Amino acid sequence: MNILIGGAWPYANGSLHIGHIAALLPGDVLARYWRARGKSVYYVSGSDCFGTPVTIRAKQEGRTPSEISEAYHKEFCEVFQQLGFSYDLYTKTTDKRHMEFVRAFHKIMYHGRYIEEREVKLAFCPSCQKVLTDRLVVGECPAYGMPTRGDQCDACGEVLEADTVVNARCSDCGSALIYKKSTQLFLLISKLETELRALLNNHPDWRKNAIAFTKRYLDEGLRDRAITRDLDWGIDVPKDGYADKKIYIWAENVLGYLSTSAVLCKERGIDFEELFGENALHYYVHGKDNIPFHTIILPSLILAHGKNLRLPDRIISSEYLTLEGKKISTSQNWAIWAKDIAARYNPDTIRYFFIANGPEKRDTDFSWREFVERNNTELLGGWGNLVNRTLVFIVKYLDGIVPKGVLDHDTQSQIETAFAAVGEKIETGKFKEALDSAFDLVRYGNRCYDAGEPWKTRAQCPDACANTLFNCVQIIACLSMILTPFLPFSSSKIVKWLDLTSKWELQQVPAGYQLPQITILFERIDKRYAEEELEKLKMQ
Repeated sequence: MNILIGGAWPYANGSLHIGHIAALLPGDVLARYWRARGKSVYYVSGSDCFGTPVTIRAKQEGRTPSEISEAYHKEFCEVFQQLGFSYDLYTKTTDKRHMEFVRAFHKIMYHGRYIEEREVKLAFCPSCQKVLTDRLVVGECPAYGMPTRGDQCDACGEVLEADTVVNARCSDCGSALIYKKSTQLFLLISKLETELRALLNNHPDWRKNAIAFTKRYLDEGLRDRAITRDLDWGIDVPKDGYADKKIYIWAENVLGYLSTSAVLCKERGIDFEELFGENALHYYVHGKDNIPFHTIILPSLILAHGKNLRLPDRIISSEYLTLEGKKISTSQNWAIWAKDIAARYNPDTIRYFFIANGPEKRDTDFSWREFVERNNTELLGGWGNLVNRTLVFIVKYLDGIVPKGVLDHDTQSQIETAFAAVGEKIETGKFKEALDSAFDLVRYGNRCYDAGEPWKTRAQCPDACANTLFNCVQIIACLSMILTPFLPFSSSKIVKWLDLTSKWELQQVPAGYQLPQITILFERIDKRYAEEELEKLKMQ
């Protein structure tokens, strides 16, 4: 089976913060798990380099959109590498291969029955003397009256058209707007309601927020959306008479999942249609605010394309992450930047926290105190303790040679249960429960060690001591595989120490195996660091 895992494409207009990492990390867990299962994995993403957010940042810094997006793209790549994101292809929307794919995809759509030309009103600021993109329009949401931008209301999640915004004003100067006429291409989403509703009804296993958001969009009535705009920065429209326009960002960035997949398919020598056919499983991993783009927009584009390509299977949509009890705000500098936390802390500690305490089913909060506490009690005190005291004991007292023993029936049962439970929960997007199940086996291993008391039986009953250590080594070996999707850095050390395979199956370390030098997996983080980090945050 072919497994496509699409991670949301972050805007290349500013540094990534911990909210991005919390939302995207489940994609890497999925990719590592399915590879261990022997499946053909296509884990793809990239930097979203076009669009108004990039041009706004470029204007603020006196640089070109290309310079800004390329700088942040490089930063994203470095952060993802530091945190162990194992993308098969991480690219950018300015990549020539993506742009060519999008233009070819659009050409096919334009010949179908779901695209039509319409005359529209474009927002124009008489003071600034310029046409405004939707994101540069501010006002009140037509649905609930909350402050909003012209592209999407953050309060209710509604995807908007700028000319529907109440009391519309220019975000740069605050002037009231006038509207000029222009011809644009529209995607007739309203004609796809039957297919989109069937997609929703056929996937009761989607996250609750995805089901609720998508159902609301359908029930409130789908609106047709412009797929071209009068812009300077973007992908050219492949249609005569549209030389002064670009493809609207929402109609090209989500196609990045397809364009990157096409590149990988070509490299691997398989047909693109095979990956987007029946013998495949597709995951899309993103934050709550991106739900409509993956359950409405992306399926609409695929359906309008008309080539019977596979629609999304599983929507892994997180809730929101707050920071020390407050909403993350980049404008107010209330954020922990991914590049900073990645540079200062063990990547597995970061990964562990954002799975164990991630916003999977509800909003969760990041606090430095809890971050430190979880590292010290759960990673160091639980998992690291089991590994260190077992293997170091063997090195110290048994010349590093794994002793003879027999795998206890209960131990084997616990291991088999863990493999099955963790695998099933990862596959269905229940990552926190999966990690909890893995740590059930960690706790079981520590109980076995304590009950066996090898520090006593080493002299009193060497055979019992040997059997305890043998069983603990087998538990550690299996846990190194079970925890690889979550904690790849520390797991890879154990795999090397014990000469294990990378397959999702029971691992065995034979009696007589010579252990190498063992090092500590996790360092204790002094509690004062939590206070220092909190002070830094408040001083930003």
